[in-house]
Amino acid sequence: MHLKSAIFWAVALLLPAIQCVHTSNWAVLVSTSRFWFNYRHLSNTLSLYRTVKRLGIPDSQILLLLPDDMACNPRNAFPGTVYSNADRHMDLYGENVEVDYRGYEVTVENFIRLLTDRWEEGVPSSKRLMTDEGSNILIYMTGHGGNEFLKFQDSEEISSWDLADAFSQMREKKRYNEMLFMIDTCQANTLYRQFYADGMIATGSSEEDESSYSHHADNDVGVAVIDRWTYYVLQFLENEVTSLQSEKTLGDLFDSYDVEKIHSRPGVRWDLFPGGEEAGRNRRVVDFFGNVQGVEVQDQNSKDSLREDLESLMRLVKDYEDFAAAQEKNKTMMHDAMSQRGIVQKLQVQQQNQQKAVGSMRLKKENLSVRQITGVALLAGLGGLWYLGSKVVI
Repeated sequence: MHLKSAIFWAVALLLPAIQCVHTSNWAVLVSTSRFWFNYRHLSNTLSLYRTVKRLGIPDSQILLLLPDDMACNPRNAFPGTVYSNADRHMDLYGENVEVDYRGYEVTVENFIRLLTDRWEEGVPSSKRLMTDEGSNILIYMTGHGGNEFLKFQDSEEISSWDLADAFSQMREKKRYNEMLFMIDTCQANTLYRQFYADGMIATGSSEEDESSYSHHADNDVGVAVIDRWTYYVLQFLENEVTSLQSEKTLGDLFDSYDVEKIHSRPGVRWDLFPGGEEAGRNRRVVDFFGNVQGVEVQDQNSKDSLREDLESLMRLVKDYEDFAAAQEKNKTMMHDAMSQRGIVQKLQVQQQNQQKAVGSMRLKKENLSVRQITGVALLAGLGGLWYLGSKVVI
């Protein structure tokens, strides 16, 4: 057996003691409000979309749900664009926006199906949340809401219980490792009140009986272009989290909330997260907003057990190295023996060739003697005939 095969099987023996988690990050970004005067909700969502793409999450791992195309709305004074700031220094819509659910596709049913992966056959992967137990998920929602509900296009609602049950199904089906839920709406903090699935951190823009306010308007566009809470979250992300190497934590982000600026009281829920507030506050921002793909080795038994397994692996590798060396030595000895045998055979062949050559020379000499005797006899016979003939004529 080759050394590589030995190492493969040795590592396979250790797999039960090793788990790999946190393989990829995903984002689900949802605007639930339709109509032109809700421009800011779409702007909120596109702003988060731009940020997670800047930090490396690819479109294949972002699900973007927009109920209306504000960029192409006839009321838009700047067709094909969406801005989140009155100075319009950055077009959020741009040329590289991939909308996965648009218009009337943005429904409560489709959103629940998206989370729980309960689809009919034939639904493309671009419309599915292809996560597993190693995935971290950022879910951001914005729109009009109230006490424990959020409107979808002013025609239906999703409740805190609906979301709680969907996230519980996700946990049971091992569709995520950790989740950060963010919501910007009136009475936003009531939307995560009924959550009970483990592994979640939730935060919202306003407490019960509080509104969520817009930040500012663009007079040329004619409506508010972004909400206050989302505006300051983005300000932190743009100024403090400039790369995937950033060590800023969720604790830093939540501590940046300023009630005087936001005009409402943001909230955070830690109790569903393993380790509680202390562990949650130490999670890096890029663990949810960036495309961090790492491996965490978890020992199911103990560090001592893993150390013993690794030592066993090293001994096994050493045994196979010795075995391979012995095989190589035997191969060399066999080669030498075969070489010596080849020399003997070569000498025997040469001797046989020499014997054949001697026999051929003898045969040639014998043939020459026979030919000489035959020639003398023939000449003698011809001479006798000539003599007798002359006597007969006389």
